[in-house]
Amino acid sequence: MKATPHIQVNQEGLIAKTVLMPGDPLRAKYIAETFLTDVICFNEVRGMYGFTGLYNGKRVSVMGSGMGMPSIGIYSYELFSNYGVENIIRIGSCGAYTADLKLYDVILASDAYSESSFALAQAGEQRSVLPANKELNEEIKKAASELNIPLNVGVIHSSDVFYRQHGSVHEEMFKEHGCLAVEMESFALFHNANVLNKRAACLLTVSDSLVTHEETTSAERQTAFEQMMKIALTTAINL
Repeated sequence: MKATPHIQVNQEGLIAKTVLMPGDPLRAKYIAETFLTDVICFNEVRGMYGFTGLYNGKRVSVMGSGMGMPSIGIYSYELFSNYGVENIIRIGSCGAYTADLKLYDVILASDAYSESSFALAQAGEQRSVLPANKELNEEIKKAASELNIPLNVGVIHSSDVFYRQHGSVHEEMFKEHGCLAVEMESFALFHNANVLNKRAACLLTVSDSLVTHEETTSAERQTAFEQMMKIALTTAINL
């Protein structure tokens, strides 16, 4: 096995079949140190930490994706195509588009809507709404039920833009596309899984609200999303 340009692994077996992907590499480090045993660090290229360890005796990997679709597009493609990864579960933060969602609520994305040209440029994909893998989502729902953690299931908005010159679009996105919340990665992840015949899903924790303007701190976002983390870890060992 040859290392890819962005992941330094050059031998079989260092990366598990299921990878959890937070955006922040420090959150990946926190998950590995907090929840996993017998941990090895398999990647440090560009500070994008990747770890493999045991959760309840079963192997799981966790690796940062960086921010935005181009970044997760690179890492997820290399994991799927070169390292034998079958499942990637994104675990990230999001901004709520509806007042019904409160800080720290957990969302399972059924689909990702985006205005992005990522999928069109990568493979000529014309759709603006891409689905998560249904079988993987069902496993996530089972894990959440086992842990007695409520899930909000629905469409999310994957945006290329964090700072918009013309202001917020949350009312339009909620009304016209049914988007519950906004993040910046899942559309590219779902596309890569689709073209490579792999499975991808997305769990999100509400870190701020575009409706009520409540928000969490960066420190809270790094360490306080444990419900989402436990759902993803439980799913990974059940696969």
